[in-house]
Amino acid sequence: MAWDEWEQLKADAAQRASTGMQLNQVAADGGGGGGGDVAGDLVVNQDDLGAVGHDAFTLYEGLRTGTDIAGGAGVNKDGAGSTMQAAASLKSHGFAMGSALELTVEIWTSQSKAVLQACAHISNHLDYSKKLHAEDDAKIAAVVRSRDGLAETVSELSKYFK
Repeated sequence: MAWDEWEQLKADAAQRASTGMQLNQVAADGGGGGGGDVAGDLVVNQDDLGAVGHDAFTLYEGLRTGTDIAGGAGVNKDGAGSTMQAAASLKSHGFAMGSALELTVEIWTSQSKAVLQACAHISNHLDYSKKLHAEDDAKIAAVVRSRDGLAETVSELSKYFK
């Protein structure tokens, strides 16, 4: 493509561009998006969020008990689990695998904690998300009113963003 052709294409695009907002959408017969087709809109109910939050909590509990290789199984009086005891024994007998096993347990524990934190965060967040968003919507609706007390129209609000 020649440089002047590129410049012409840019100029043509600039002439066609509107200063207003444009929302891309799928044709009404093609699924979600435009045309006010409510069937294609994303709808999430409190029950849906609660179910996902519960699943995240269940996963958290299963991971918490099933991934603790550092101290879960065969804990000795010092609190070291059987895997760490094996690593210490291998190291004391001069096997390089002892240090490698110890490092593996440390990395595994770190990664397991990260996944546990993510599950806990999802569980806690989704349990209350719908309720909090409804409260936020109510606060915004109370603030954004016209002088006559009615909700401000979108066309009126858009004047503030030009």
